[in-house]
Amino acid sequence: MSDKIGPTVDVVEIERHSELKNNWWMPNGSVPCLHSMNDLRIPYIVDGITASRTIINDDLPLANIRILDIGCGGGILSEPLAKLGAIVTGIDPSESLIDLAIEHSKNFGPNKPTYYCTTLEEHAPTHQNHYDAIVASEVISHLVNKELFFKLCVETLKAGGKIFVTAPNRTWIAYFLGIYLAENVLKVVAKGLHDYEKFISPEDVSRILEKNNCKVDNTRGLIYLPFLHQWQWMYFKSLWYALEATKLE
Repeated sequence: MSDKIGPTVDVVEIERHSELKNNWWMPNGSVPCLHSMNDLRIPYIVDGITASRTIINDDLPLANIRILDIGCGGGILSEPLAKLGAIVTGIDPSESLIDLAIEHSKNFGPNKPTYYCTTLEEHAPTHQNHYDAIVASEVISHLVNKELFFKLCVETLKAGGKIFVTAPNRTWIAYFLGIYLAENVLKVVAKGLHDYEKFISPEDVSRILEKNNCKVDNTRGLIYLPFLHQWQWMYFKSLWYALEATKLE
């Protein structure tokens, strides 16, 4: 078997994440950090999208907003965005995680997310200028070709559309806390889930996006507090960061 599926995704990463499916949806299960990150990343996404829009229904601030959730896994982020009214499409190359996402959303209601087992390079050509927003949360640190990934992201966005990223920074402290400590000592992240060589800084993400006709609106620092099982915003971006950008006209 090839070690890559398309130019951006490799098989090893798919297998690592697929192995976590059995307790994916348990808050203290395989991916507890993803569950608790929703407390920050969902308001961050909502605020970014609605800043220039009129909200008609406060309970559904994302009504009729088309969102592509790339690397959606079992749907931890896709479902809450859909509950806020968004028309969510989740894509992931892991068949087992997409099956899990579909199964978990079967009683969701009429606005449940639509899931596809596919890669961005397969999805993008038939969805040019289609989405109002793209979310790549905890994804880019697992990819091979980030230049191509962001180019394809921008191609699927409408003019004025938003892209949201969360990721670990490429720093020694992110390596120590996010890999060595989190995986081996605190065990809040599955062992072997991250590869430091695939980490990328917010400065490099900004450079790639700006080269692809986007304006970076903001970047914010994040930190995970393992004993509280929660994320908090912080001034420094040396650990984790969130980034919001807009596709220019």
